[in-house]
Amino acid sequence: MNSSSVIVARSLVKRFGDFTAVNGIDVEIAPGEAFGFLGPNGAGKTSTMRMIGCVSPVTGGDLRIFGLDPATAGRAIRGRMGVVPQLDQLDTELTVQENLLIYGRYFDIARSECRSKADELIDFVQLEDKRDSKVDSLSGGQKRRVSIARSLINDPDVLLLDEPTTGLDPQARHVLWDRLYQLKERGATQVITTHFMDEAEQLCDRLVVMDGGVIVAEGSPQGLIAEHIRREVLEVRFGYGRNAAQLPALEGVGSRIEVLPDRLLIYDDDGDAALSELHRREVIPESALVRRSSLEDVFLKLTGRTLIE
Repeated sequence: MNSSSVIVARSLVKRFGDFTAVNGIDVEIAPGEAFGFLGPNGAGKTSTMRMIGCVSPVTGGDLRIFGLDPATAGRAIRGRMGVVPQLDQLDTELTVQENLLIYGRYFDIARSECRSKADELIDFVQLEDKRDSKVDSLSGGQKRRVSIARSLINDPDVLLLDEPTTGLDPQARHVLWDRLYQLKERGATQVITTHFMDEAEQLCDRLVVMDGGVIVAEGSPQGLIAEHIRREVLEVRFGYGRNAAQLPALEGVGSRIEVLPDRLLIYDDDGDAALSELHRREVIPESALVRRSSLEDVFLKLTGRTLIE
């Protein structure tokens, strides 16, 4: 194990009876790193986060956080962590400031210091005008910002963020991204789960893609795109249900073609050249779009497009 790493897991396992949610994964997170867990429902990412958060015991393997064993030093580890849960757990009948003050007292922070920290954090998340407003009156994005402010009251060494922008509109998401990016610039270590691929590309230095309790890919967002798919995607439509019939005419175009009910995805380093080749062959789609390959393309290639209930 690297003694400088904040979180190190080796052959980590989590079982619930006969069901194995996490099946022998290896993870190492460096100080100041923004690290992501991506995966479909049931992939094991939430179970992994709960073990890291010291609220769910390890079934097998080895886990060290700050060099400590969660089984024997869970309280000490939690005292150095901030947690932003997927569902806000704020006291809606209290004001924004009161929520932070009460939470800070759980860490035995002196009242005067706690008030100073609360005011600083309220300013940081841009809620100065809502300082004395009850949480119940806030928008979803404002509540998420209160949750982030509350998670920072103890100056945590690691911040755990479980689906931090779920349910938020685009403007609120971008405000939260900005706050999280500023925290990263300050050196905060962040561990993030998200279903939004653009969010992972924006926030994560490195990430793992989990599926079926195991890690199927690991690397930086751009590194994973370069490793698993080509630089660009040509999306073409020939009419719903009629796309597969065009495959013989498209043989040799691009490095890989994926057939969807409503369109074809042609992966190539030069999407415009692929489109020109279609026109040269007199294969004219109803519509065509060339775009940059994304982490979502990698994710769907590795985990599939079938819904998991």
